[in-house]
Amino acid sequence: MDRNIRTTDDVLRLLDGLFAPEADRWTANGASWWDGFYADRSKQVPFFVAKPDENLVSYTDRGLVTAGRALDLGCGPGRNALHLASLGFAVDAVDLSPAAIAWAEERAREAQADVRFHCGDAFTLSGTELAGPYDLIYDSGCFHHLPPHRRISYLSLLDRALAPGGHFALTCFAAGGMGSEVSDADLYRDSRLHGGLAYTPESLRRIFSDLTEIELRRMHDEPTESSRFGEPFLWTALFRREALP
Repeated sequence: MDRNIRTTDDVLRLLDGLFAPEADRWTANGASWWDGFYADRSKQVPFFVAKPDENLVSYTDRGLVTAGRALDLGCGPGRNALHLASLGFAVDAVDLSPAAIAWAEERAREAQADVRFHCGDAFTLSGTELAGPYDLIYDSGCFHHLPPHRRISYLSLLDRALAPGGHFALTCFAAGGMGSEVSDADLYRDSRLHGGLAYTPESLRRIFSDLTEIELRRMHDEPTESSRFGEPFLWTALFRREALP
């Protein structure tokens, strides 16, 4: 008989275990799935391109975000991390997948970009290697692969690592465009995440209500010849943490 739940972390790990092992895309055990995903670099996956997100380019072009320390969550092959480094940001980038990190490091060497890549669970590393504070935390496609209970871990990471006056930005699946619209409760009944969760603007505003909204919109559709990546089935959001008085 087990009676070992004592802390919030104990509860979170218990809830992790309610999902089928093959559904895991967020713990260290999910790294092998992502390695398989990144194994064939020739696959026609939209975000395999070596282009930064159009919204991220827009934030810096308009002066909404300026150079400082940046953290790229779920960096994949590093396209956004390399763009930030080219603008003078001091960049940490993290991903679960060794295959993704190896690809990103190759791109960084080719571009002669200075990015510190970290392979592992961002929730664990945020207390050590990814201590912050960061002026920008950027997430392109990581958040929507988390189960509902791990939003608590995510918000805790932001609380620890985002500098006062700093910005948090993300792209995620848009309801009606891509991703599962199954309710949070039903996800636990199904024991899977259906390839990623869709969000509405209202749900994003509620989840990140401790931050100030700067912009929330659909990602622009970018043509193939564009130097930027853009797909309209994604939301883009930019929030700011208020500065200390």
